[in-house]
Formats: sequence, structure tokens, C-alpha cells
Amino acid sequence: MELYAHAIASLGGYAILMFVLTALSAAGRSDDERALCGQVKRDYANPTYRKARAHANAVESAGPFIAAVLAAILMGANPFWVNLFASVFLAARVVMAFVHIGTTNQPMRSLFWSISMLCVLAMAVMAIWGAF
Repeated sequence: MELYAHAIASLGGYAILMFVLTALSAAGRSDDERALCGQVKRDYANPTYRKARAHANAVESAGPFIAAVLAAILMGANPFWVNLFASVFLAARVVMAFVHIGTTNQPMRSLFWSISMLCVLAMAVMAIWGAF
């Protein structure tokens, strides 16, 4: 397993990022910002909304990331590439969280989302390739 140390550390790092985003998304919400469903009303100018969206987006990406990393490791995919893609994924998600929460820069957010998802795709393809 030490061959995949960076990939496994990236899983741990993503868990920590999720805890941080969970705390940030809950902080500062007021009743007048909430929609009837209880979520913050859609308004990218509102930092509280952006924190909630950053958290939701991270939650949505967690499953594919975890599945791709574990599948690649279990199939014995090249450790260098699994470690690289998992580490780049984590770095892109951290930068994306800062961009998402701190700005309204949609193209930059999309760029880092795309980088992270390409890493997931690459690991998934390596796992599938290894299975056959």
C-alpha cells in the first residue's frame, strides 16, 4: 500500500476538506437568506450561498473520486499515475474551494472543476483498463 501513499493521503486530505467546507457552509446562515426548502437562496453575490455551493459540489464529487482511487489501487494501476492524479485532484479541489467561496469567477471555478474531474476520469480508465 505504501506505493499508493499519495493517493491514500489524498483521500484523507479530501475528507479534511469536506469537514472544513461543512463547517463553512453552516456558518453565517440567517433565516432571511433561506428558501422554503431551508437552503440558502440562489445568489452568487452572497458569500453564504457560495459556501453552501462549494460544500454541495464537494459532496457531489466525493463518490466518483473515492471510487476511482480505490478501483485504481485495487486493480494495481501504475502507482505513479494514481498518486499524481489523486494529488492533482485534491490540489484542484482546494483551489476550487477558495475560488468558489472567495469570488464569483465562474470560468476559474469551471477550470478547476474540469481539472479535478479529468483526474477522476483518468483513474477510472486506468482501473477499467487494468481489469481487462
